[in-house]
Amino acid sequence: MKKILLIALVLVSIYSTVNAQQAHPKQLLRHVVMFGWKEGTDAAYISKVVTALNDLKHKIPVIKSFEWGTNNSPENLNNGLTHCFILTFSSEADRDAYLIHPDHKAFVAILNPAPDKITVVDYWANE
Repeated sequence: MKKILLIALVLVSIYSTVNAQQAHPKQLLRHVVMFGWKEGTDAAYISKVVTALNDLKHKIPVIKSFEWGTNNSPENLNNGLTHCFILTFSSEADRDAYLIHPDHKAFVAILNPAPDKITVVDYWANE
């Protein structure tokens, strides 16, 4: 009788854990980078930077996803930031590996001259 009760408790525990994992899928780490450019910055240079950052998704395997776009908000609250890039990682370790990856370092090196403004925010995505 005790063995049956113990087996039942183990099964209920496993079932509860599996259901909890399905109800709350693993969170993802977002790495948000926003650039603003000095007035008169060459459009070809900006395009080169965007292309180089976009290409990192093919060079660094820990990047789960990548998206980018330019500001189109009518609120005028972007504080001069015009380009937004969002990289997604599975863990802080993956993000940290990305930051020191040679291809990321090469990308940072092309930011010369640097954008006028740079903002970076990392967060765990919530549903």
